[in-house]
Amino acid sequence: MEKIRQSLRDNKAARWGALGIVSITMFAGYFLTDVMSPLKPMLESQFGWSSTSYGLFTSAYGWFNVFLGLLIIGGIILDKMGVRFTGLMASAIMVVGASIKFWAVSNPTLPSQEIFGMQAQVFYAALGFATFGVGVEIAGITVSKIIVKWFKGYEMALAMGMQMAVARMGTLLAMAAPVPLAMYFSSKHTQVVDGQLIEKMGPSISAPIAFALVLLVIGFIAFFIYVAMDKKLETSEIDLEASNEEEFKFSDIVKIIGNKGFWLIAILCVLFYSSVFPFIKYASDLMVNKYHVDQSLAGLIPSLLPLGTLFLTPFFGGIYDNKGKGATMMIIGASLIVLVHGVFSLPILNYWMVAVVLVIILGIALSLVPSAMWPSVPKIIPENQLGTAFSLIFWIQNWGLMGIPLLIGYVLDQSNPEVLAAKAQIANGVEGVVVPLYDYTNPMLIFAGLGVLAIVVGFMLKAEDKKMGYGLQLPNIKS
Repeated sequence: MEKIRQSLRDNKAARWGALGIVSITMFAGYFLTDVMSPLKPMLESQFGWSSTSYGLFTSAYGWFNVFLGLLIIGGIILDKMGVRFTGLMASAIMVVGASIKFWAVSNPTLPSQEIFGMQAQVFYAALGFATFGVGVEIAGITVSKIIVKWFKGYEMALAMGMQMAVARMGTLLAMAAPVPLAMYFSSKHTQVVDGQLIEKMGPSISAPIAFALVLLVIGFIAFFIYVAMDKKLETSEIDLEASNEEEFKFSDIVKIIGNKGFWLIAILCVLFYSSVFPFIKYASDLMVNKYHVDQSLAGLIPSLLPLGTLFLTPFFGGIYDNKGKGATMMIIGASLIVLVHGVFSLPILNYWMVAVVLVIILGIALSLVPSAMWPSVPKIIPENQLGTAFSLIFWIQNWGLMGIPLLIGYVLDQSNPEVLAAKAQIANGVEGVVVPLYDYTNPMLIFAGLGVLAIVVGFMLKAEDKKMGYGLQLPNIKS
């Protein structure tokens, strides 16, 4: 017992300090993830991207994670090599991916070139985003395991909620800052007019990407500070770890995928996040087309979504820590998803204040579900298998984060052929063409459908918890 009392993680300032340091890395990662969302209209007007091209780019986030299984490999590396090595590796990959993305967007000649039958700029930007996606997802599972390592038996749900709140400050900044940054700076870009390349000056789409790259470098440096703290933690309880923690074995993967509770959490995760994060990619464009908000202000309304989570995610995490009811919280959050996207799909109530209210409700859902879902995983999976379990959940989630944005972009184009026709005329140099507004009804119905499925899975998880006694409805803090 004396060794436990002397552990560094029992020092409240030390464990919260460690959380604060790794949260910087995730803040930077979340900013780059959504930095292009408010810039969709600029990508279309300056570089000639279509909604399908934009959907392809956003889907690239999961290419390497899904098809090459790099996220699963990252989880195995995490369980075998530990949080220090894996965290530094993931941070470095994020910087590399962001650098490729910045080069693609800042290169003035790429919009006029093609590669593999697609616009070269779209291809290289997607390649950079796919590389970054590997890094930020592995960083996510690493930080999750770090929180379990430092907060098990303490305020674990609150800690996860606080980390998510800081990370979503990055999303908030990504909604509000890119357009002002792009408008403040200017750069040259090329357009094809009557078969000729015309060089023009316009807002610098690369400026927000450059800012994101600087933040990622700062996050990479911050993780070196965490490494020093983690070494001290390991020294303070090395004897305890040696006696109590089993080493991860590859056969543990079979145990994980044979666990029904794991699958229900994973499916709920992909359904829920696929109805939120891909929506964020299109939210600013939705505000312009459905609610007639000026493009320079359109990102402000979606920015309310992560703003609300700054306070609500830790609040709901505290409720789970002290009162329990994790499965119930997930079901309520999924129900709010259906409500929000159902109203978004209606061809009425096209007032910006309605959009504000809906985004706030969506923020409540985005606080409820993750604050209960992620702290529930350690109740189902042993700690020595957590890295692999988190990576498998994130891998399944990436199928949704890859496929849904691409589906939404395709459905948006197919539902609005008149918009595509008008933009094709403009690209060919036809003057005086009026571009119709996008009708977002069908994409919103897809998001609402995902929410309905999430509710069903939530009830199945609650039943499984009652059967297996995982304790999802019980408090996290042990008296």
